[in-house]
Amino acid sequence: MKRLMKVIFTSAMLLSAAGVSATESIRVVYHLNEGVQQASRAIGNIRNHLNADPKAKIVVVTHGPGIDFLLDGAENMSGSKFSPAIGELASRGVEFRVCNNTLTSRKIAKEQVVMEAKIVPSGVAEVANLQAKERYVYLRP
Repeated sequence: MKRLMKVIFTSAMLLSAAGVSATESIRVVYHLNEGVQQASRAIGNIRNHLNADPKAKIVVVTHGPGIDFLLDGAENMSGSKFSPAIGELASRGVEFRVCNNTLTSRKIAKEQVVMEAKIVPSGVAEVANLQAKERYVYLRP
């Protein structure tokens, strides 16, 4: 019994040192900057992720060509609209963030961004902030 208590205590200390509590949901940032093909992969990955871990906190951060699927009317390689998948994932708690630097450099009006997405000043700064300050795990599909 004493040994079991020591193992439990040690495990709790290791998780605490890593910044994760046993009851805390894992936080993940999906980083997209390649375009609609990467976005299609990411949507499948995120669905699978949420099916395996419904409590996961997922944020999708986009910049460069990665924002394209979050623009009104965007379609995947098969010609299907991204909007239903974006809406479905948003209803499951996924957050979408779009780089304002990209919008500015590409002269894209903010009104073209889907309503489910939030515009952030810089996509790369957002990814760095989520990792360093908010302990998000980094994934790039």
